[in-house]
Amino acid sequence: MNNDITSVISAVSYPGRGIVIGLSKDGTKAVTAYFIMGRSVNSRNRVFTETEDGIRTEAADPSKLSDPHLIIYSPVRVLRDMTIVTNGDQTDTVYDLMNEGKTFEQALMTREYEDDAPNYTPRISGLLHVKDGAYGYAMNIIKSADGDPDSIRRYTFTYGTPIAGQAHYIHTYMGDGAPLPSFRGEPELIALADDDIDAFTDKVWNALDSDNKVSLFTRYICLECGKVQTRIVNKYEKI
Repeated sequence: MNNDITSVISAVSYPGRGIVIGLSKDGTKAVTAYFIMGRSVNSRNRVFTETEDGIRTEAADPSKLSDPHLIIYSPVRVLRDMTIVTNGDQTDTVYDLMNEGKTFEQALMTREYEDDAPNYTPRISGLLHVKDGAYGYAMNIIKSADGDPDSIRRYTFTYGTPIAGQAHYIHTYMGDGAPLPSFRGEPELIALADDDIDAFTDKVWNALDSDNKVSLFTRYICLECGKVQTRIVNKYEKI
């Protein structure tokens, strides 16, 4: 099985939104990526912009923004030594409740899948914890039961001792469809090459469908020194 990042991401025609989290091949850096895609004018009309503690989605052209619901949010926020990455406003839920002493999983127990029938898009979330050279991460998905909105399924996957050169990838959809089929199974295993952040960013961006990709965020965090490197790629320019 070929599980390099390009092969895994490009294997699904429309993954929707996706999170990648892992440990660099040299074992020195926490690695993450978050991307968004879109098929409608409203969902494509977005850019990532940096904020004081992360990033936020904004309308590329405010005059074309028809519905901010579910598309304008903060995908990334940093709480002390934890980096929260999600595909919706549950970023704020995790931030606020973990700041009050709740766990990542407890915070997400308060949320459901997105209210966008008939897709019932899953909420996907990730947490990177880097402290004093130690590193672990977790991923979570909240989804309907194969499209049945009356049954909510919540899964948390924890990686307390990451393996150098490996990452995990979770995304909202298994491909195109009507309705869009939700992600199934465990986060997919990805092999990380010995790339700097720019090469890593290029690989993820180039693996996404050229018509539907919208924005990409990537970050490397040095485990020993805490230095952060961030890249943002936007297909559309902010007006």
